[in-house]
Amino acid sequence: MSKNIILTNQEIEHKIKRIAYQIYETFVDDEEIVIAGIAANGFIFAKKVATALEAISPIKVSLCEVQINKQKPESTINTSLTKEQYANKGLVLVDDVLNSGTTLIYAVRHFLDVPLKKFKTAVLVDRNHKKYPVKADFKGISLSTSLLEHVQVVFDDNNNDYAFLS
Repeated sequence: MSKNIILTNQEIEHKIKRIAYQIYETFVDDEEIVIAGIAANGFIFAKKVATALEAISPIKVSLCEVQINKQKPESTINTSLTKEQYANKGLVLVDDVLNSGTTLIYAVRHFLDVPLKKFKTAVLVDRNHKKYPVKADFKGISLSTSLLEHVQVVFDDNNNDYAFLS
C-alpha cells in the first residue's frame, strides 16, 4: 500500500495554531485549563497545542497524559494528574485521530466522574466513522475515508510531522 500525505508539517503547524485560538476563544474567561492528551500520539499533539496556546494567551495550561488500553478501553484508565488537580476546571481532551470514537468516548466517560467547569474535545484528524455519538469540538481536518483505509499521524523528533492515508 502506498502512503498518501494528507497533512504536511506546515499544515499541521497551522492546524495546531488554529485549534489553540479556538480553545482560547472558548476558555477566554478561565485562568487555568487542563489539556489532557491520550497516549501516545494524542499526548504529543496535546503538548504542541498547549505550547501554542501558552504563546497566544495568559491562560495557565496544565498537561495531563491519559493512559488507555485501546484494545480494551473499558479497562482502568490512568491519568498523570489526580482527579483533584483537574476538578472544577476547564478540560480539553485531545487525540490525534478520531476514528470510531471508541477511545474518545471511554476517555470522556473517565473524566465525567469529576465535576468540570467546561469539557471539550480536540483532534487533528476526524475520520467520520463514528461507532459512538462523540464529536470533536476542535478539529484540524475532517476526512471521509473508506473503512479499509488507515490514517496515521507521525510526530518525529526533528519536527518533521506529517499525516498520511494508507
